[in-house]
Amino acid sequence: MKVLILTCSTGGGHNSCARYLKEEFNDHGITCDYQDYFDIVGKKASQIAEKIYLDTTKNNGLIFKGVYRLGELYDKTPIPSPVYGLNKLVKEKLYKFICDNGYDLIIGTHLFPCIALTAIKKEHDIKFVNVATDYECIPFWSETNPDVFVIPAAELKERFIAKGVKPDCLFPFGIPVASRFFQKAKQLAIPSKSILLTSGSMGFGKMMELTKALLTQIPEYTLIVICGNNKKMQEELTKIKDPNLKVLGFVNNINDYIKSCEIVMTKPGGLTTTEVAGMRKPLIHVMPIPGVENYNAAFFADHKMALRAETINDAVKCAKELIQNKTLQQEMMANQAKYINNYAAYELVEYLIKNY
Repeated sequence: MKVLILTCSTGGGHNSCARYLKEEFNDHGITCDYQDYFDIVGKKASQIAEKIYLDTTKNNGLIFKGVYRLGELYDKTPIPSPVYGLNKLVKEKLYKFICDNGYDLIIGTHLFPCIALTAIKKEHDIKFVNVATDYECIPFWSETNPDVFVIPAAELKERFIAKGVKPDCLFPFGIPVASRFFQKAKQLAIPSKSILLTSGSMGFGKMMELTKALLTQIPEYTLIVICGNNKKMQEELTKIKDPNLKVLGFVNNINDYIKSCEIVMTKPGGLTTTEVAGMRKPLIHVMPIPGVENYNAAFFADHKMALRAETINDAVKCAKELIQNKTLQQEMMANQAKYINNYAAYELVEYLIKNY
């Protein structure tokens, strides 16, 4: 068995999910390759796609919100979307790559390759898997035709069916996170009274304003801020001279920081949120990119796995509430254990090996 996992560099979650699945396959002795879809279909397409994604998230994500809303409206019509049309154009190039490398099974952690694989499947006998990395059926998922569609939770099954996804292919394993992420997390030498603030791999959000507010209003806690790949943000935050502040860029041991801090504050990306909840940590969602991240935050708030803050003042208020209310912390962590499957990657790989 030889497996190909396709992702796209639009945010870090799709890539992290792909890497986690590759690790699990490798741990099972299965040959598995991880590839950016755009690196296959076009040499510069990956950088272009990432730039478009970053540009649409500027100004608090107003452009992204509009594009996402347009996608939702388009999804309600019977007309094939432009997204399907564009990805269909590269089907021959992708199919040749699959055949030349002898892949038996393909997994997509992003919509785009899954659409191209659907076009290929209409003409060739291939097996492929969709992996949803958000707690919502995003626009155009219904245009795909996978053998297996992995969704984040059983509670979302009816939502996906209502959006047009065939029920017989839905498997609520959860968003795949490698087992080692949870099992190998280490306790760092940091104060027990610490808050971790992270805005994802790209470093979005009003980090400066929120950092200053937390340092001023909760002075008894150490604040650890992780800026991801946003070097400009890291440089600006480093200018704040406060002994309770620790500013970091991109880190490879985010699991250690999650484990070591009492409370985690993060934007509601699907993968990051799953990682935090899988560590069973009191969680506050802040600074969502309008669109699917609002759905992620709503799902977690509705299932009492996180608090949701819409403003800087809300975020500080939520942090104070969690600090003062240990019962709320325990209830939140209990619900995370109820709804978040820490063995999703392992169980998915086991299922695929057995059935494909």
